[in-house]
Amino acid sequence: MKKIMLCCAAGMSTSMLVQKMRTEATKRSLEIEIDAIPVSEIEGQLCHADVVLLGPQVQYELQRLTELSTPLGKPVAVIDMMDYGTMRGDRVLDKALALMA
Repeated sequence: MKKIMLCCAAGMSTSMLVQKMRTEATKRSLEIEIDAIPVSEIEGQLCHADVVLLGPQVQYELQRLTELSTPLGKPVAVIDMMDYGTMRGDRVLDKALALMA
């Protein structure tokens, strides 16, 4: 099973987006695990993720997390601010799937 990890400042602001992504994955009959964690915990969780998406509020962590994830072959990207703000779970899921392809 593939795992998508969303990171934000405290792991809370992405919880609604995670729910919308899970709903969309269910609609599409995809078996994907989607979780939100605080960016401060990513080092311990990175090995469990297939892709990491950062909330716009922590995009400053992109370079550091890319350096950590590249040797593991795990893509990292920032969620589009409009998709994040409007809770477009379908579009964020599409982005994650594209990164894992």
